Amino acid sequence: MEMEFTARQLTVSKALRAQAEEGMERIGLILGKGARASITFAAQRHVRIVELTVEARTQKFAAVGKAATLDAALRQAIEHAENQVRRYRDRRLASKRLPKEEKVLTAPPVAHPKARAAQPAADAAEIAAAKSARPAKTRATIAVHSFPDRTTVVEPHVVKSGEAIALRPMTIEEAVKEAEFRDRDLLIFRTASGDMFVLHRRRDGQMELVEIP
Repeated sequence: MEMEFTARQLTVSKALRAQAEEGMERIGLILGKGARASITFAAQRHVRIVELTVEARTQKFAAVGKAATLDAALRQAIEHAENQVRRYRDRRLASKRLPKEEKVLTAPPVAHPKARAAQPAADAAEIAAAKSARPAKTRATIAVHSFPDRTTVVEPHVVKSGEAIALRPMTIEEAVKEAEFRDRDLLIFRTASGDMFVLHRRRDGQMELVEIP
């Protein structure tokens, strides 16, 4: 496998190059001939970074290793790249093992001769006259009703008085705002003059005001 080494602000030792070549050889055995690799060694404060890129014929793999030392970061990057290459190889093998779809042969449509074309013109006229002599069928709409076996009983919704009754006098505008703030569909309140009102939200979303006499 062809390999290219790049060092940024540090020096790569021969032992580190030998370690990289050994790991790349394992990856090259999986990808086959024609694969290329580029390894970049860099330092960032107290962290050592190794960026690894492997290019095959139809696929490209990238892995990054970060550790306190260069050899640990290199091992981490090679391990990540090797795992990616192995998964790629397994997917290719699985796709090759799948059976090919069987070709379904469809028969051409059979052309049936028209019966009217085979009949003479006189027979066709007689059939048309017989059809016109038949009374036209009228369609009637029948309404079908289904009744339930039991009467559906709807349980009443019990509302606590503390949620539905305003404790202090308020105006109609204040009651509408209070109902919106509490997200309530029912609010019973009284004004400062002592008049009682019921604020109710209808099904269409509109608020309805009912005055209690």
